[in-house]
Amino acid sequence: MFLESIVVGPLGVNCYLVGDDATRDVIVIDPGGDARKILDVIEKNKLVVCAIVNTHAHFDHVGALTEVRDATRAPFWLHAEEARVLAYAQQSAARFGLAIPQPAPAEKLLHEGDVVSVGAISLRVLHTPGHTPGGICLLYANHIFAGDTLFQGSIGRTDFPGGDYATLMKSIGDKLFPLPDETIVYPGHGPETTMANEKAMNPFLQPLITGRWDV
Repeated sequence: MFLESIVVGPLGVNCYLVGDDATRDVIVIDPGGDARKILDVIEKNKLVVCAIVNTHAHFDHVGALTEVRDATRAPFWLHAEEARVLAYAQQSAARFGLAIPQPAPAEKLLHEGDVVSVGAISLRVLHTPGHTPGGICLLYANHIFAGDTLFQGSIGRTDFPGGDYATLMKSIGDKLFPLPDETIVYPGHGPETTMANEKAMNPFLQPLITGRWDV
């Protein structure tokens, strides 16, 4: 598997280039900013971008989407429940004093269980709402690209419009918590981690162990 992580934008989003090491076909996950930095890595490694996939559509994750999309001519894929979040990306950025181009709608809408294939690599879509209504994670073997669902030592915020704590905890409990301990978690912000580490050390996941997260 080809994997490159690039920290981009004013809020330090992890943009991932993931794909087939043999064919150099990749997808771009969460192009949040610094389009030129992302495109330089693509060009340096002679990569062919087959699709751009966003784990969710908050402005900090789509800041470079339009420019990367235009430069690569790759289609943009997003969960069906996230289209309304995307529609307000430019407005949301403006509230933080930032300017981004308003991204055009996705060419393909994703759903739970869909498979994103690139070369010999296939990533399965896990719908993990809670941070946003259409948040997703992408699972390949023992690698999961978790967006803002799960971080090292934390979880995604649920105080933005469309967020819901109980929904997020159910998503993590149903979709991520059962993953093998050795699963490597690549979050939308911050360092990578493992499910074993998060089960043992993440204070936000302890209620899933005690079964008292919804009281």
